[in-house]
Amino acid sequence: MDELIKDFSKPKMSYDALLDEFKEILRKNGLKYTKQRELILKALYQNSGHFSPEVLYQLVQEEDPDMNIGIATVYRTLGLLEDEGLVSSLSFGSQGKKYELGTKEHHDHIICERCGKIVEFCDEEIEHKQETIAQSLGFSMTDHSMKIYGICPECRKETNT
Repeated sequence: MDELIKDFSKPKMSYDALLDEFKEILRKNGLKYTKQRELILKALYQNSGHFSPEVLYQLVQEEDPDMNIGIATVYRTLGLLEDEGLVSSLSFGSQGKKYELGTKEHHDHIICERCGKIVEFCDEEIEHKQETIAQSLGFSMTDHSMKIYGICPECRKETNT
């Protein structure tokens, strides 16, 4: 079991390289580089985990309380970063999306339906099986995302289920 769970929090690129890529994305999309946008990227880079736009907004405010930034800027920046593949998201239905930096090593997620806890894992057997399935159906797999839902040990203890 422990071999499935490892530290996926480390991005595969340096912050400077990520920032350069971000600036190029902004330029390509006809958008200006702003300190506010950079603070959003920096908060994602420095904090491992999965964040709602509201929590990310709070992280940015804590980092630089004097910075004038609106929640709309957080939403727009996350949308741009997701469209460009620098951020990925997990959808929680009516609870919205949670975002993570998309430049980390590939991993899948298991999510508690009660408390929302997210655990990242990678299983080589599953990875191989997905590729085999894609090939058997005539596909060349380019990407995948797997989410498993259940009840975490802590929530099961609380309800004895």
